[in-house]
Amino acid sequence: MRSLHDGPRIDRSFHREFRGVTRGLALDLGSSGTRAWMPGHGVVADAACAGAADGPGHGRPVRRGRIVDPVSCGRMLGRIADTALGPDRSGTVIVLSHPVLAGAEHRAAAREAAASLGPTRVIALDSARAAAACAAPQDGGPLLVVDIGAELTEATLLVGGRIRDARQAETGLSDLGPGEPPTAVVRTVLDMVLDMWQQDRHGAVLGALRKGPLLAGGGAARLDVTNRIAVRLGAPVRLVDDPATTVVRGAGLILNSVLRRAATAPALSGRHR
Repeated sequence: MRSLHDGPRIDRSFHREFRGVTRGLALDLGSSGTRAWMPGHGVVADAACAGAADGPGHGRPVRRGRIVDPVSCGRMLGRIADTALGPDRSGTVIVLSHPVLAGAEHRAAAREAAASLGPTRVIALDSARAAAACAAPQDGGPLLVVDIGAELTEATLLVGGRIRDARQAETGLSDLGPGEPPTAVVRTVLDMVLDMWQQDRHGAVLGALRKGPLLAGGGAARLDVTNRIAVRLGAPVRLVDDPATTVVRGAGLILNSVLRRAATAPALSGRHR
C-alpha cells in the first residue's frame, strides 16, 4: 500500500487563463479502458469501446494505474479524439484525470499523450477531485473519496478541496476470480481508511466518515462491495448513478467551467503588469 508520503501532493488550481479555447474533451485513463466525455454529449467513449489499444489480442496500454505502452496509448487517444473532435484540434482543451498517487513518469506520459493530439492545452486533474466535482455534497467539510477500479484502489481525504491524505493499493476487481466474494477488495479499503484514521490528528477522517465516504469506480457499482464497506465502516456510503463514470463526468464539469471562463474572459489589450 502506498501513501501520500510516498507520492506527489497535488494542490494546483484548475483556474488558469485559457483564452481562445472553444472546445474540449475530458479523459479518464483507466486500467480497464479509457472513458471520454464531451460537452453536450456526455460520455462518448468507455471501456467497452476503448479498452484495447490496438484491437483484439493486444495488451492494454494502462496497467495498475500506469501507462506501460505510451505509443499504443497515444494511438488510442488519437482515435477517440478523431471521433469526438475531428481532425482539427485548434482551440481545444483536454482535461485528463490520473490516479491521486500516480508517479511522475505516468503523469508525464499522460500529458505527452494528450498533447500529441494536436494544438491542445492540457489540464491534469487527480481522480479524487474529479469525483468530488461530480458528486461531492454541498455542505462542505472533509470528504473521503474511495475509488475502486479494475486494478487499483485509492482512498483520498479531501479537506477544503485539497488533498490532505491518500492511500493506494494495486488491488481491484480484476483480481477476483469468477464468483469470488469481494473480501480482498473490501479489506483493502478498510485497511486504507483505518491507516488514515490512525494518522489523522485533526478528526477530518472521522468527520468524513460521519457524512459517508463517496464511492466511485466500477467497484462502487457492485452492491456486494458497497454493502460490505458500509457495514464494516459502520457508516453510510454515498453513491451516484453509474459510479464507473464518476471521475470522467467530474472532469467534464471542470472542463465546462474552463470553457465558460474562456468564453467570458476579456480580450488582452496588452501585457500584464
